[in-house]
Amino acid sequence: MNAALPGVLEIERATLSAVPAPRVVFDGGFVVRSFAGGTGRANAACSLDPAPDAELGARIGRIEAFYRRAGFRPRFRSSPLDPPGLVEMLDARGYRPHDESQVICGRLGEAFRDDPDCVALAGPEPDWTMVMASGEHQTPARQAEKARMPELLGVPAAWILLSLPGRDGAKTPAACAFVTAQGDLAGLFDLAVRQEFRRQGLGRRVMAAAGAWARRRGARFAYAQVACTNAASLALNAGLGLTEHYHYLSLIHISEPTRPRL
Repeated sequence: MNAALPGVLEIERATLSAVPAPRVVFDGGFVVRSFAGGTGRANAACSLDPAPDAELGARIGRIEAFYRRAGFRPRFRSSPLDPPGLVEMLDARGYRPHDESQVICGRLGEAFRDDPDCVALAGPEPDWTMVMASGEHQTPARQAEKARMPELLGVPAAWILLSLPGRDGAKTPAACAFVTAQGDLAGLFDLAVRQEFRRQGLGRRVMAAAGAWARRRGARFAYAQVACTNAASLALNAGLGLTEHYHYLSLIHISEPTRPRL
């Protein structure tokens, strides 16, 4: 872990603002959130304090009750901020790994620059939403959450859309990203490139433009979260100077979900 980069707690706290949720409860060192059951970060509990927790078992029980009242299977995110024994206790209670992600981080250097084909939108306008929906894992619940982002966000943010000019002069939406600026930190999310425009370097261009937007607002570092299995995205971001800072693991209870409350 690079000591010159922002710490794990700083990034985790920033992400709570960048990926908001309408229902939030604090229980000891844990923050517990739920939304519409889409994005993992907005629908999971995570620890912000790695100190030993004598009440961990009772706390997990209360968190499980929170999610069942909301109509979801309980979900936890395991990170370097876990109290000792969390993963072992969750395993014993019937949790299983769902996915693992890298949080990547780096300085907002010269690779992050404006792009003449990119615009910064004030919200998820229809063209941005159309491009985003072409990405992987874009369930209806995730799309419903993204539509409500402007009303929930409390930090500066932009929805970056890259459109390519055609022979007739009309522009075709091709790639998108979402960016927040919070002090020194820029959060980069929601990278998507439409199928017919992939392998043309558009992902790098739209991410570079997103970082440039945040740098103009005072950010010095960028972070993003990428599934460990997404080699293409990890390589793209490494080219911009964003490399592994830490991992987190999503664990979901194997019980059947009920009906979510939106």
